[in-house]
Amino acid sequence: MIADCANLAAFVDGHLPPEAHEGFLAHLAGCEACGVRFHDLLQLDVLGRLAMEGTGSPQAALEAVPLPAAVPAPQPLPPPEPVRPGRRPWRVAGGLALAVGMAAVTGLPGRTAREAPLPWRTSAANRPLEARLTYAAAGGHRPYVPQRGALPEVTPPPLRELVALEDREDWHGLSTAYLLSGDPRQALTWLQRAPATPDLDSDRAVAVGLGPAKAGEQGPLDEALRLLEGTLRARPDHPQALWNRALVLRDMDLPLLAADSFEAVAKQGEPGWSAEAAARARALRERTQARGRAWKQAQAATQDLMTDPGARLPLEEAGKLPGIVRVAFYDAVRAAASRDAALRLLPLAEALDRAYGGTRLREYVTRVAEHDFRLRGPLARDYVRFTQDKHPSREAFLEALRRSGEDDLYVGALGYELNQGRPVDVEAFVRAADGLGDPWFHLIAEQTRANREVRDGQWWKAEARVLEALRTCEAQGLAYRCARLQLWLSDMYLQELHRPADAWVHAVRGWQLAKQTEEWELERQFLQALGQVARLGHALPTASAYLRESLSRTPDAPAQRSYVHRNLANVAWLGFRIDEAREEMEQTLESGGPLEMAGALVLSDLARFGPLDGAADAMRRTLTELRHTATRPGERALTDFIEGQFELERDRTAGRGLLWSAITQAEQWPADANARRARGYAHAALISEAGRTGAFAEALALVERQLRVSSVPDTCVLAVSVQHERTVAVVRGATGEVLGSLDSGRTTPLGKETSGLVPAPLQQALRDCAHVEVLAPPPVNGLPGLLPPDMAWSYRVGRGATAGLGPKEGAHLVVAGVDAPAALGLPRLAPMEAPSRIDPRRVTLEGARATPSRVLEALSTATEVEIHTHGVFSPELSDASLLVLSPEADGRYALTADQVRSRKLSGAPLVLLAACGAAHTAPFPHESFSLPVAFVEAGARAVLAATVAIPDTAGRFFDAVRERIRAGVLPSIALRDERRQWLSTSPDAGWVRDVLLFE
Repeated sequence: MIADCANLAAFVDGHLPPEAHEGFLAHLAGCEACGVRFHDLLQLDVLGRLAMEGTGSPQAALEAVPLPAAVPAPQPLPPPEPVRPGRRPWRVAGGLALAVGMAAVTGLPGRTAREAPLPWRTSAANRPLEARLTYAAAGGHRPYVPQRGALPEVTPPPLRELVALEDREDWHGLSTAYLLSGDPRQALTWLQRAPATPDLDSDRAVAVGLGPAKAGEQGPLDEALRLLEGTLRARPDHPQALWNRALVLRDMDLPLLAADSFEAVAKQGEPGWSAEAAARARALRERTQARGRAWKQAQAATQDLMTDPGARLPLEEAGKLPGIVRVAFYDAVRAAASRDAALRLLPLAEALDRAYGGTRLREYVTRVAEHDFRLRGPLARDYVRFTQDKHPSREAFLEALRRSGEDDLYVGALGYELNQGRPVDVEAFVRAADGLGDPWFHLIAEQTRANREVRDGQWWKAEARVLEALRTCEAQGLAYRCARLQLWLSDMYLQELHRPADAWVHAVRGWQLAKQTEEWELERQFLQALGQVARLGHALPTASAYLRESLSRTPDAPAQRSYVHRNLANVAWLGFRIDEAREEMEQTLESGGPLEMAGALVLSDLARFGPLDGAADAMRRTLTELRHTATRPGERALTDFIEGQFELERDRTAGRGLLWSAITQAEQWPADANARRARGYAHAALISEAGRTGAFAEALALVERQLRVSSVPDTCVLAVSVQHERTVAVVRGATGEVLGSLDSGRTTPLGKETSGLVPAPLQQALRDCAHVEVLAPPPVNGLPGLLPPDMAWSYRVGRGATAGLGPKEGAHLVVAGVDAPAALGLPRLAPMEAPSRIDPRRVTLEGARATPSRVLEALSTATEVEIHTHGVFSPELSDASLLVLSPEADGRYALTADQVRSRKLSGAPLVLLAACGAAHTAPFPHESFSLPVAFVEAGARAVLAATVAIPDTAGRFFDAVRERIRAGVLPSIALRDERRQWLSTSPDAGWVRDVLLFE
C-alpha cells in the first residue's frame, strides 16, 4: 500500500513502487492540490533540462507538456532503483513526468511503429549500452566502453525527439530512447503499450534484467532469462536475444553457457558484433577453464601421496587450494609407514598451516612421527589397501584399528566406509573423530550426527546442530568444511523439508564460498543445488541454466550426464515441453546412469504420453533399487506413487492399488516432505482418473479427502483439481446435483490466475447459490479468477477455526505505520485514517513497536487482525509473500508464513492483510503454502488478502468489509457486496477483483 499526496515527490522522481501506480494515478486525477503541484514540478523539470542542454525555447517546451487530466495507470513495473548519493532527482523526474504527460493525451494502443533515427545517441563513437536493442536505428555496432569509477547516471533524451516519437505512437522508439538514456524503468512503461513480439521481448529483457543496479539481483535476471528464452524459442538465431542472454548468463556467473551464447552470435557474421562476441566468448571460456585446470591439477598432485613415497609435495597447490590438499594430506599421513615417511610431509603440513593459520598440522605430523612404527607401519600399509578396496577382511581390519590406539587411522577408515555408503558404527566414528582434537574432524563428526538425526526424523535437531557447526567453522576459518556444511543444509532443506527459500540462502552462500576458494568441484555441486531451488520455484529457464552450466564443467562424466539430463527432463515437463522432456529422458537412459527418484518420477509422468523405448525395464530396475535403499517411510510412499502412476496407463486396477498404498503410508508421516509429496501427487492422479471415467462424485470426495475438510455442505460446492495437463472441475449446485468436466488439453503452466478453469455450464449451476465453498488442492488454491467477481465464494482450507458470524470478544489488533528498513527503499505509508467510531477493543502496534516478535505475540489472542504494511515476495526470504514490519534489534523485519504457521491463534481471528500481494502462493503442486493458508492453519476463522498490488484506498475497502462482517453478514457475501459497490463507483479499481477470502 502507498500514501496519496505524501507520495507525489516519489512519483515524480520515479521512485514509487510499481504496485502503487494505479492507486496514486487515480488519486492524482481527482486531487486538485496534487494536480497543481504536479504541473509545477513538471515545469521545473523541463526548465532544468533545457538549462542543462542549453537549447530550445522554455516557453514552447512548457506549452508542449499537457496537464495530467486523465492519466491512465501504467502496468506494474519492476522495483525502483534506490536513490544514490549525488543523483539529481530532476533528471529522472523529467522522463517520468513527460511520460505521464504523454499518456494523458494519448491512451490509444500503439499503431505500427515507423522507425526513425535516434541522432542524439547513434552519433557517438561508443555505444551507451552493453546490451543489444532491436530498434533498427540503434542496431549498428559501436564499441562498448563501460563507465569507470562512478555509477551511470540517467541522461534524459531531448524533448523534441520524444514528442516526435510519441506523435507517431512509436512506443518501441520511445522505449529505445529511454534504454539508451539509462532509464530502463521508463522504457518498460512504453514497452508495455507495444504488442508482445520476439523483438520487443528481447528489449523487455534488457529493461528488466540489464538496467543499472539490476545486475546480480536474482529476480530481474530470472525474468530477463525467461523473456529471452521465449524469443529464442520463436527465433533460435535471434542475434540480439542471443547476445542479451549471454549477458544475463554472465551476470548470473554462468560463464560457459554465456560463452556458448556469444559464440552463437559470432557465427552469424554480423559486422562488428561477431568479432566482439567471439572475443567475449574466448575470454569467458579461457578464464573459466583456467580455474578448472588449476583445480584438477591440484587434485592430481595429491593422488600419489598415499602410494608413492617419492611423490612431489603439492606445496604451491596447498597455498591456492588448501581444502582439497588438506583432505589428501590427512590420508598421506595415515599411509606413512615409517617415521621418515611421516616427517617427509612436514613441509606440506607447514604450507597448509600458513594457509589456515596456526601450527596444528605440523604438530600432527610430529606427533605421528613419534609413534612406534613397528606397530603402526603394517596398519598404515593395510590402510592403503583398505581405501583401494583390496583388503581381504574389512571388518577384521576395522577391529584391529579400534584396538590399536591409532585413532587417526581408525577415523580415516570409518570415514571411508561412510563415504562409500557402507554401514558403520556411527557412534564409534563420531566419538573417535572428536577425540582427535582437530576442529576439522569435529565438524565432520557433527555433520555425521546430523545425518543420523535426519534419518531418525529429528530434522530440527540436525538443523540446529549444523547451523551451530557452521558458526564454529566460520570462526576457525575452515572454508572448505564451511562450504560442505552449506551444501548439507541446502540439500536438507530441499530434500527433507521442502523449504526452497532456506535452501537458496545456503546454496548461494556456499557457492560464493566455493568460488572464493576456487573449489571447482564444490562449485559444480552448488550449481546443481541452485538448479533444484529454481525448479521448485518454477523459474524454469534459470533451473535449466544452472544445470547445463554444471554439466559443462564435467561433460564426460556419466553420472553427471545422467543427473543433469533427468533433471532437465523434469524442467521440460514442468514447462509443458513434452517432446523435449522425452528427449532428455532418452539421453538419461542412454547414459547408463541410475534414474534415481527424480528420473523415475518424470518417467512415470511421461507414461501418459505414450511408451518410451526401454522405459519399462528402466523403471523396474529403478524401483527395485529405490525399495532396497529407501530407509524412510516418505521415500517408500513416493516409490509406490511412482509405480502406481506408471502402471495406471497399463493396468488400472494395479495402478489404483499402488496409489492408495502411497496415500495410506504417507498419511502416517505428515512431517515427512516426501510423504506429503506422495500424498498430494497420488490424490491428484486418482482425481484425474475419476474424471477420466466420469466418476465426478468420486472426484469430489477425493478432493475433500485430500484437503482434510469436513462438514462440506450438500449444495453450492466447487472442487477443482489440476494435474499438469489435466483439469477436473466438479460442482454440487444449488439443487445438490453433481456435474463435472475433464479437460486434458492444457499446454502451458497454470500461471497466476485461473479464469476459464471452470467451464461456463458449471459456473451457471452455481448461480443460484448465496455462497460457494471452493475446494481447490494446490496448485489452484490461492489463485484469483476461479469464479466471477459478482459471486460470493471463498477458498476452504482444511484446518483452522470454523468461520463465525459477527464480532467476537477480544482484542482488535491493528498493525500500521511500520518503520520499514531503509535499505528496502520502500516509501513510508500514509497514516491510518481515524476509525469512524470508537472501538474499545482496538489495540495498535505502530512505528518501531511493530516488530515481528511483538506482532506474533499480539496475534496469539486477538479476535480481529488488520495488518497495513508492504507485502513483498522474496524467494530468498520465504517461499510465499511476506509482510514487512519494523526491524528487531538484530535486523529481522519479515513476518513469514512459516512464523505464522508455527503459532496458535487462540482467538480464532478474522484477519485482514491489507498489503500488496499478501495472498501470493508458492507454486508447489502438492501442498498449499501462503500467508492466508498459514493464518487459517494457525487458527484464524477467515482471512482476506489480495494477490496483486493494492493502493492506499484499500484500507477503506478492508475496513468496510470488516464492518459488514461485524453486522452479521457472511464474509464471502460481505466481500462480494463491497466489491460490487467499489466497482460501481470506481470501475478502474480492478484490484478488488483479486481480493480473496480463505476460510
